[in-house]
Amino acid sequence: MKTSAPVGLFDRVSSMLEIIDRLPDDMSDEELEGVLGMLPADVRQSMGAIFAPRVRKTSITFMKMIAGWLLGARRARLEGKKIIIVPFNFPPELIHAFDTMYPITSEILSTLGVMGLEGQGERYWDMAMGLGLPDHMCSSNTIELGSILGSEDFKPNAIISAAPGGCDVNAKIHEFVSHYLDIPQFILEKPVDDSVRGREQYSKYYRKLVADLEDFAGEELTEAKLRRVAEKANECTELCLELWDLHKAVPCPVPNIFSLFTYGVRFAMWGTDEAVGTLQEMVDLSKKRLEEKAYPAEKEVARCVWAYTSYYFDVPNFFNWMEENGFTHLGDGLDFFFPQYVDTSSRDTIIEGMAESAWNMPMTRQVGGESMSVSWMEDVIYACRELGANCAIFCGHHSCKQTWSVASILRTELMKRTGIPMLVLQGDAWIKRMTPMSVVQDEINEFIRNVVTRKRRGRGRGVRTTGEA
Repeated sequence: MKTSAPVGLFDRVSSMLEIIDRLPDDMSDEELEGVLGMLPADVRQSMGAIFAPRVRKTSITFMKMIAGWLLGARRARLEGKKIIIVPFNFPPELIHAFDTMYPITSEILSTLGVMGLEGQGERYWDMAMGLGLPDHMCSSNTIELGSILGSEDFKPNAIISAAPGGCDVNAKIHEFVSHYLDIPQFILEKPVDDSVRGREQYSKYYRKLVADLEDFAGEELTEAKLRRVAEKANECTELCLELWDLHKAVPCPVPNIFSLFTYGVRFAMWGTDEAVGTLQEMVDLSKKRLEEKAYPAEKEVARCVWAYTSYYFDVPNFFNWMEENGFTHLGDGLDFFFPQYVDTSSRDTIIEGMAESAWNMPMTRQVGGESMSVSWMEDVIYACRELGANCAIFCGHHSCKQTWSVASILRTELMKRTGIPMLVLQGDAWIKRMTPMSVVQDEINEFIRNVVTRKRRGRGRGVRTTGEA
């Protein structure tokens, strides 16, 4: 007797988001309690934290944007459009410019599964392991791609790989999926050369990718189509830079969870009206909190820059716990995409601007740099100085072996150049089996109480304000 394959992550997540898409923009505590009461315990905990009263309206806007993105993929498939799987470090606005293609980002799907599904996506990790993939693969993409490989999941028509050199583990599993499903893979490789020559070569690679995608789609990417998304991308850039500046205020008025929201927008919907609307609400709420001097803790105890990723398997006990204890999350390495305005005067300038955006995507820019340690170090030190951080935290992911070679260099140079201490943690940002959140909390709490605040008291200073070296 034939049994059906397990339901895939995409279908489960999109079904959940279909419900969220129908929620009113303003929900009372009673309405939210009724909705959360229908969800499994681990999902209820995450959703309850995301929809905390202090961020609820903006969170609903963000989640509806994500719901529209996934449900849009369903409609696109029914309309005969080609679904393109892209990694987190590929700017999706290029695909949004096409009328006949639609982007889906594997790492966002994995994160949504971890945050919003019963079992937190671990069944799909286990599917990948059951196929014989090694356990040093990165959970951020393996959870969703494991679902594609091992269940009746939403299948793409092609894959873009923009990770070679920046994240080889990411690149290899995308390559494996393209071979396994017998679908084309388009590669955007970054030269390990940050000079003018290297940038020119990267621009050639990017233009070749554009031409290959046009051939695959059977569609010309006209100047008008490119300008439509480039103008919206510039609006996103303006709002993102405004949000960056708001982080500089003491205490920080930007909610911790907005770090996650910012790159959720960047990796999925940048260059669309929905992205502009979501970022605008994030800016508006942060400005309101600044005016009202609203901060969820009695005082701001620490201002933390996360040098790599955050943790996503326990939203309430990470983002919300930090904020409620006065530990401000100023952003992490995935926020280091440093957006710039695109010159929209011609098709050529737009493509050149998009290539520059791709060059600056997180990990491409740092790990794929001519010197990984120097590129990464410069960006972290810049962020710490710009945002007035008084500590940094490195979340050492188990699959990112190359980043461990940088951690000690980064910690030494950060202390030498800025006097800022850095905590080094181990774990898996997407799977709780590696390091429980209670252990992460204990280590953060001990570091801040015994190193950061003691160091500050020893100097007779308060939390550093923006502009102090």
